[in-house]
Amino acid sequence: MTIYPAIDIKDGRCVRLTQGRADQQTVYSENPAEVAAQFKAAGSGWVHVVDLDGAFSGESRNLAVVKAIVGAGMKVQLGGGMRTREAVERALGMGVTRVVVGTRAAESEDFVRELVAAFGGRIAVGIDAKNGKVAVKGWVATTGTGALTLAQRMDALGVGTLIYTDIGTDGMLTGPNLAAQEAMLMAVKCRVIASGGVSRQDDVTLLGRLAKRYANLDGVIIGKAIYEKRVDLVQAIADAG
Repeated sequence: MTIYPAIDIKDGRCVRLTQGRADQQTVYSENPAEVAAQFKAAGSGWVHVVDLDGAFSGESRNLAVVKAIVGAGMKVQLGGGMRTREAVERALGMGVTRVVVGTRAAESEDFVRELVAAFGGRIAVGIDAKNGKVAVKGWVATTGTGALTLAQRMDALGVGTLIYTDIGTDGMLTGPNLAAQEAMLMAVKCRVIASGGVSRQDDVTLLGRLAKRYANLDGVIIGKAIYEKRVDLVQAIADAG
């Protein structure tokens, strides 16, 4: 199970939002690339990056910051504003390892099919769920599509990795929604990265046990718990290994 420490970028700074609400923002660093370097020093091979300005506006706004994070020497998984092929190609061209498509994936299977055909495993789909329904556009809008239904459609298209976020637990430090994550793992054959709610070292252990039962649990994204020092990244990586 891979640990994906998270960096959310807004206005060029490293921030965390509570349940995706822009008015519930905490700034943790003015230098996201420096944070990435700290993650690398802790032993992380990946960093999960979200361009929040891109997620809200639909267009990437922090590419210079993303490029600096790529320069830290880790594999970068980037989401937020990836709603055109041009945006995806730009991100991959600057060294991003994997691009996460969210809103457009919920809107257009053809778009996802085209990306998978062109870029294969470098494309992931982010599925963010609120009460089981897919949320889009930086979580400010909810669709009528069920998260598991969308996941199965993406799996059938050949998407190799899904990132499943439970909005209700994201940034709340209340523990992950294990039942929702397990339902997702049972619904698809592709890899799943769990996101939302990790608050302590024991949560990593619980997800590790889930990974032993479901081989397609690829990893877990951890954000606020690392910044609030509730989870030690070095220990989390060791536990997940």
